[in-house]
Amino acid sequence: MGWGNIYRRRMSVFSMAILIYLDYKAVQQREKWIKKSKISALWQRAHERNAKRVLNLIIKLEGLWVKLGQYLSTRADVLPEPYISLLKQLQDSLPPRPVQEVSQTIEREFGESMGGMFMDFVETPLATASIAQVHRATLVDGRQVVVKVQHQGIKTIILEDLKNAKSIVDWIAWAEPQYDFNPIIDEWCKEAPKELDFNSEAENTRIVSANLGCKNKHEDSNKKPAYEVDVLIPEVIQSSETVLILEFMDGIRLNDCESLEAFGVNKQKVVEEITRAYAHQIYVDGFFNGDPHPGNFLVSKDPPHRPILLDFGLTKKLSSSMKQALAKMFFAAAEGDHVALLSAFAEMGLRLRLDVPEQAMEVSTLFFRTSAPANEAFETVKNLSEQRAKNLKVIQEKMKLNQKEVKRFNPVDAFPGDIVIFSRVLNLLREWIYSKPIHSDVEAKLRDFLVELGNDGKILGIQVCAYKDGEVIIDTSAGMLGRYDPRPVQPDSLFPVFSVTKGITAGMLHWLVDNGKLKLEENIANIWPEFKSNGKDLIKVHHVLNHTSGLHNVSVDLSSENPLLICDWDECLNRIALSAPETEPGQEQLYHYLSFGWLCGGIIERASGKKFQEILEEGIIQPLSIDGELYIGIPPGVESRLASLTIDTDDLNKVSGINNRPDLRLPSSFQPDKISQLAAITPAVFNMLNIRRAIIPAANGHCSARALARYYAALADGGVVPPPHSRLSKPPLGSHPHIPKFPSHETSKKQKGTKKELLAALKNKTNNSEHGHKYTKDLEGGSHIRTASGDTYARLINIETSSSNTSTTDSISNTDEPQSSNVRKIFNNPRIHDAFLGVGDYGDLALPNGRFGLGFKRYNTRDGSYIGFGHSGMGGSTGFCDVNNRFAIAVTLNKMSFGATTGRIIHFVCSELNLPVPEDYLRFAEVEHDTPQDLGQPLIN
Repeated sequence: MGWGNIYRRRMSVFSMAILIYLDYKAVQQREKWIKKSKISALWQRAHERNAKRVLNLIIKLEGLWVKLGQYLSTRADVLPEPYISLLKQLQDSLPPRPVQEVSQTIEREFGESMGGMFMDFVETPLATASIAQVHRATLVDGRQVVVKVQHQGIKTIILEDLKNAKSIVDWIAWAEPQYDFNPIIDEWCKEAPKELDFNSEAENTRIVSANLGCKNKHEDSNKKPAYEVDVLIPEVIQSSETVLILEFMDGIRLNDCESLEAFGVNKQKVVEEITRAYAHQIYVDGFFNGDPHPGNFLVSKDPPHRPILLDFGLTKKLSSSMKQALAKMFFAAAEGDHVALLSAFAEMGLRLRLDVPEQAMEVSTLFFRTSAPANEAFETVKNLSEQRAKNLKVIQEKMKLNQKEVKRFNPVDAFPGDIVIFSRVLNLLREWIYSKPIHSDVEAKLRDFLVELGNDGKILGIQVCAYKDGEVIIDTSAGMLGRYDPRPVQPDSLFPVFSVTKGITAGMLHWLVDNGKLKLEENIANIWPEFKSNGKDLIKVHHVLNHTSGLHNVSVDLSSENPLLICDWDECLNRIALSAPETEPGQEQLYHYLSFGWLCGGIIERASGKKFQEILEEGIIQPLSIDGELYIGIPPGVESRLASLTIDTDDLNKVSGINNRPDLRLPSSFQPDKISQLAAITPAVFNMLNIRRAIIPAANGHCSARALARYYAALADGGVVPPPHSRLSKPPLGSHPHIPKFPSHETSKKQKGTKKELLAALKNKTNNSEHGHKYTKDLEGGSHIRTASGDTYARLINIETSSSNTSTTDSISNTDEPQSSNVRKIFNNPRIHDAFLGVGDYGDLALPNGRFGLGFKRYNTRDGSYIGFGHSGMGGSTGFCDVNNRFAIAVTLNKMSFGATTGRIIHFVCSELNLPVPEDYLRFAEVEHDTPQDLGQPLIN
């Protein structure tokens, strides 16, 4: 390339940069003089005008500018839509170079004629990119290959383009100091020339392929260990500085949605595998591809449709210390740990000019945020701009800067080059946006309503799922997994739901009753001999379910002694067995906020002879096909789907101002003033992994809204399992493997002993009452339950259900129970609704005017008639069903409130469906939402 061409190229770039800059400056001035209603259209026209200028210049110049345009076309979260729609054209092939030029390069590099190397060479290229073009060919030995040939003279062009880009960045930093992109362009100047050496790319390809354990496309992916990455990388056949010959792999482009659908490709699995591949490259190998734009991925046409990774010209090597620092930054951001985050920044060489931890957290949140569709880009830019203005105001106050100094202030003192490529990879990997199809008109309206609540700051992350007449009508997820975890909430995300767990635990106990393993009128001491101590011999199973056992404050002793004791299942059961009641059984209904779970759990294990988790799986998880989306105590392996808790401080302040309310029928340790204190520390405690993994059947359920809604949809129909969940929801409900796999009895005993020894050592004392009495009891069919010390196990046989000819008339419903010769049910009792509510034939087992039936909260209309049952949790999550109208709904959220947000959502949905609104939720829509009255009775049970 002659100096004349270089000069003309340079002038074209600088002229265009100045023209666009002056155009936007003029628009800024014009918007001051026009009506507000016309400002949006003014900017839209400016974006369209300048986007066309940029595209035309890139197509004219090619070279490095094409690569820059390809990258910008993936940034719908920060660029206006006109730029995205036009620059996306650059992801397709550019005009090809003549085949004569290609042949000259190949023959010069390998010293051999085209005929001597190839049996066949397709002259029309498969693709033409900024640096090279790719042709399909057949070697003389019959192997199918692709030949990547570098454009002649491109090296000079790329190096010149880098100089021009550096000059423009310097000029922008001078004119607009807040937009200093020098660290980014400096790293590009250092790394981009490496892409021009195809020998280097060949070696990079071999290294990444070996690191990821890639072998060949015919290998059975099912035989790969679960921890290995299942992707394909073409084998390198031959290379020189400007020519690269690779194995041919037939694939579908990543953004060719029609073809992906036609071949039956599981797009979710492809995205997950690509993400795993990059996580492995960055955090394990420390050697990763820095250019993952959509054109560098294919999906194999042959099952199991594995991702094909291409183009390793731009790679980055990380030191061990940088890998650790990046991992530390990731976890610190997820956990909201400001100290660890600042430490990670220091370790990776990212220095801030001012110690403002909250802004440091925002930097990491920016790294790990999700992408946004193009039509939301303007709003994203606006939000980022508003946040930046707030940050600068804080800085101005702290450093006492004037307006001119603030404008030129850059909060970043040093930006490490490694982070430039790392953040570029994260941005490019955001290309896939989860689609969320709509099930009904009411769901479309609900999504608009959720946007309103989000704009009001009432929602962080949320799921809502509803069934009507056995069919899914709503399955919506929105927001992000945590305050410092900006990954989007998905339908299979797991939310901590606190006391919603009680409704599940109660269902397990009723399942044992339904299977003939237990009676509601039975004395607990008959099946749990240790429980008889301290005057508890008259407490029956129904007293526990009805919150009338008198053991409502037992959990206070546990938490005051050592809050982490609630993680020790055996110790909690032991304390329950040794406790003393405060009131006579059946006399007074006081909410058993934690003791309820251990009481039910002890009964379940003693009556069944099995572990609590096994009954949960047998009675609920498996029949409902909700594997992997409902846990009471999470297992290892699901952490990536967990939502993190935060608190709605407005709600907290309102509750803290409410006096104690005896009419709420809450124990003395759980009145509003105590609740507000507890809620303030709850997110920190229940975000801890060891707490999440503990079995706390009153408060530690983790589930998706769709799993919870399916459970209540089954209960609404008297135990009939609904049809398979909607195919519109991705990934499909029940597609995750359910964990844990239960260990053998011997292993369980060893682990139990070790755990007790450690606990005893920590407390410097020995537990002197560890299930001292062994017992056995005959069950139907000669089965045996486990002894108190766990000596024997017997698997409960699920009773197969068949159709019943008995007409069912529930006390609260005149709806006939669905009848079918092959109906699957989890309950056979035709009056199971009466059992849940403690009415009808079960009326003597529950206090008549109490808020609770037998394990479930009773929901009624304003006239006092019961319409259904369910359970809510402290944070606002809830599950509820209206049995008269065969309606079930579940709401899960991670911004803990005391019911106002959930109440408004359920009121909205019920109103849209013309269904009666339970009084518990109706009150939230009838008061001003900024007044304490709507929290006078917190929605926690």
